[in-house]
Amino acid sequence: MQHSPLINNNPVNNKLDAVSLRTPDSRTPDVVMHSERLGAMHQTRISFVRTLLRKIDKENWTLSKHLWDLDKDGYGQVIYRLQTPEHVYHLVVFCNQIADEERNDRVIAQKWDVTFALVYGEIGEELLANLKANVPLQEAGRNSNMVMVLARANKSVRVFDHIVSLLADGQQPDLDVLAQVGYILRTTAVYGNGKFGIFDFKPLNHSEDFNQSFRAQMCAVYLLREFSLDWVDYLAEQKGGSKAVSLHPEIKRYLGIGNATGLGMAPYLINHPCVVDQWLSARESGLQAVLVCDIEPKKVAIFTNLMSRAIQHFSEVVTINEPQIVLNSRVVNELTALQNNLTTKLEACITWADFLQRNDHLSFESQEVMISCLMELYPERVDPFSGQANADESMSLPSGKVVQDLIAVLEARYQWAISIDFAAVDNVYWFWYRSEDKEEPRMGVRGQEHGDDKEFLLDIGRQANNLYLALQQADSQQLLSEFILSQPKYRSIARRVWTMGHKKMGDIQINVLQKTALPMHLLRCKLSMFGATKFDPRSDRWVRVTLFQGAPLFKEVHSDEWLFPLLPKINKL
Repeated sequence: MQHSPLINNNPVNNKLDAVSLRTPDSRTPDVVMHSERLGAMHQTRISFVRTLLRKIDKENWTLSKHLWDLDKDGYGQVIYRLQTPEHVYHLVVFCNQIADEERNDRVIAQKWDVTFALVYGEIGEELLANLKANVPLQEAGRNSNMVMVLARANKSVRVFDHIVSLLADGQQPDLDVLAQVGYILRTTAVYGNGKFGIFDFKPLNHSEDFNQSFRAQMCAVYLLREFSLDWVDYLAEQKGGSKAVSLHPEIKRYLGIGNATGLGMAPYLINHPCVVDQWLSARESGLQAVLVCDIEPKKVAIFTNLMSRAIQHFSEVVTINEPQIVLNSRVVNELTALQNNLTTKLEACITWADFLQRNDHLSFESQEVMISCLMELYPERVDPFSGQANADESMSLPSGKVVQDLIAVLEARYQWAISIDFAAVDNVYWFWYRSEDKEEPRMGVRGQEHGDDKEFLLDIGRQANNLYLALQQADSQQLLSEFILSQPKYRSIARRVWTMGHKKMGDIQINVLQKTALPMHLLRCKLSMFGATKFDPRSDRWVRVTLFQGAPLFKEVHSDEWLFPLLPKINKL
């Protein structure tokens, strides 16, 4: 496990020296954009699930059942009506009967237990007929451009059947069974932004409801969670009649929506560097606003409770992945030791920056847990940064710059790339491509597997390295425009290096071709920005997580923290 300092001040040795940390430097890109640290991130107050629920609470959005047309076995269609101060939307859900062997989380699946769509505006008979004919087909359908989000989900069959059976018998489900998974339904794709002919998100730039990154998708998933809870209650009543009971509210809050995510998510972070920079810059700005604060007893009490919650959360998380088991165990041990000596640790500190600096020997995972807890302490300082998730994605080179100007940017911001020896086999071990049969991004071993002639251009590190070598061979005072005209193959990477080299955080610092590179770090980064919890890797290339686990139900939505979900403490009824 590697470590890097959390902030760029030298550790202080006494309380007087800590005064220098009242205005600490921000963490540098070399710290924040380190791939292993990105792979240790957790949900924070500015993760998308959190900002959505605060907006719903603040603006008093309402949700009602518009249509409940299910048979006794739970198959049919359901429509929820969502009313905001600005507009009306509908979640349309289709429940389908499929055989166990047809249940597949892969992109190539053709049938799912549930298909659903978040629809803009009112739904008349003609539109409903169109939705009914096409939403269950997903990518194969001809979906209406009123569909904002198109998605599907499968049951966690064991949890689903267990809950329904026990509720029908008048009992609450076994919490140990629920802890194995943490959800009833698991999404396998949530599409938006004009894919397959659906609603283009560009008009939403001027919408107060869904003008932030992935807000529409997160809203659709949150409403699906409401449906999943209503669904098991309905089926229990159908099966058990008067003997049936509803799922306990605490258990409902505990259950989220699962998500199965594979390599398909990784290219997004590389292909949208300005967006990623904006997400991480906003997160860092929120953290920085906390670090400058003096440590106060009332904040220490809140922080202590959050740390205890985190320790319990990681003790309860169930995963089959051995490396993740080790990581979770290490977090529990490190944070428990810190908690036991917290008073002593804090005595020599004035600011939270000092406290973090004194604990930069901990694993990345523990450090990032601490950061998530700290960002809960000052919502008035952190929350304003949640509106800074969007970004201008244009990349360009300014006129009048010379070769030496770009070399300087590379040497200042791309040392991680230009220091790599790409002549070494291990540094170009993988190539990325799209499987023709499976329609999924894949990684192949260069020289051993076919497909490298159709390689995805995700090799930003290698491209930056090649650009640097080419620039060094040119006249340092030659205009960049002349250099690009003579060697146009460098136009794209030159624009990227200049643009991202002048951003606050810049590019993710990972060579995705390297033999030991872990795509999981990229998946984890994006999922943590969404607000996912309970990371359960199934390999180094795909992971299961939960969204909205521990979140309040729609009817009781509030803006208080619900970081690190815990198993409810209830008596079995």
